[in-house]
Amino acid sequence: LPHLAAAEGHRGAVVNIGSVNGLTGLGSHAYSAAKAALGSLTRTLAVEAGERGVRVNLVAPGTVRTRNWDGREADLAAMARDAYPLGRIGEPDDVAAAVAFLASADAAWITGVTLPVDGGLTISNLGWTRRDRGRDQN
Repeated sequence: LPHLAAAEGHRGAVVNIGSVNGLTGLGSHAYSAAKAALGSLTRTLAVEAGERGVRVNLVAPGTVRTRNWDGREADLAAMARDAYPLGRIGEPDDVAAAVAFLASADAAWITGVTLPVDGGLTISNLGWTRRDRGRDQN
């Protein structure tokens, strides 16, 4: 942060990468607690660094297709169909676009926020899947 703040005439931006696990009760307790702590750190740094013109934000991705999922495409499709309102899991480019936006001048008035990049996962009822919704409509 000191280097960002010291760049005369330039405003800096920090974009931390968290997880939806820090916003919900999903996943292991240690991982979720660490991601929630990163959200708190982001907000605290945004206050501290703001007076020097440095913005600090957090992107919280949901499930993103990575090499860890190679060979498990059926698992991904089922997860996306059942849990994500947009019906798919994220791609690395989805997260990259959010980071690029928050780092850009287009986000010059945004600081201290957590941006879920999760296809709607955190706004849906996590115990109620898309499959369940279809049953209620019959």
